[in-house]
Amino acid sequence: MPWVLRGLRNGIVTSNYPRRADAYAEGFRGAVAVHPSARDLGPDVPAVCPTGAITVDSTEVRLDRGRCILCGACVQAFPGTFGWEAGSETAALARGALIVPEDITETDRGLQQLRDALAQRVRRLRRSVHIRHVDAGSDGTEEWEIHALTKPTYDVHRLGIFFTASPRHADILMVTGAGAHGMLAPLQRTRLAMPNPVVVIAVGTDAISGGLIGSTYATAGGVLDALPVDVMVPGAPPPPFAILHAILLALGRLPAAGNGSGAHT
Repeated sequence: MPWVLRGLRNGIVTSNYPRRADAYAEGFRGAVAVHPSARDLGPDVPAVCPTGAITVDSTEVRLDRGRCILCGACVQAFPGTFGWEAGSETAALARGALIVPEDITETDRGLQQLRDALAQRVRRLRRSVHIRHVDAGSDGTEEWEIHALTKPTYDVHRLGIFFTASPRHADILMVTGAGAHGMLAPLQRTRLAMPNPVVVIAVGTDAISGGLIGSTYATAGGVLDALPVDVMVPGAPPPPFAILHAILLALGRLPAAGNGSGAHT
């Protein structure tokens, strides 16, 4: 009976995202931004980043969110150049789209072609989809965030999204971890065992670039070279709303105002 009383007292706690904006998702400190009027261009700026996510030339500072672990060292050391950006819609369809300021080589036309091709491929997956998650050398933090998606606050089941233990029943392959060498072959076999069409989502900075671990004797520096990835979610770890945004982006189920996958695709 206590759970009944608690439910009556708390009311509905499940988010209405994506049908309605969620204040927590929009206010979350989800990414590091480079100020347009960046003042620090010295050679000591990249050295502050433990993953090598920052590059500097004579005129511009660039930050690779695919390598950023959100430690905040750059924001603390150079507040005139870096700052926190609120929001959870950080997933991207292209690796270059994770570099800020935006890489001019990632044209709007090219990104639109990626969106159109993905939409064509997943048009049969709109109503109900199943996800197979594979840990390819994770430290466990992304797993906690993925697990939270099934809890009442997010409740992905309300959107027809379910997790499955069998790749034979899965539509989406969700990968975490820095790409442990011993897991690359099982990861590829899992992908081959899934019926087409298949969507692959790399969750977390580790899966995108290796993160703080990088490329070592034990890890491949992410999973992007091991199999084709459709959507990348930066963060160490990314919050549940960011992961949910990536899933909906892959399925083309974001509202019209947000189907550009946030600010970075």
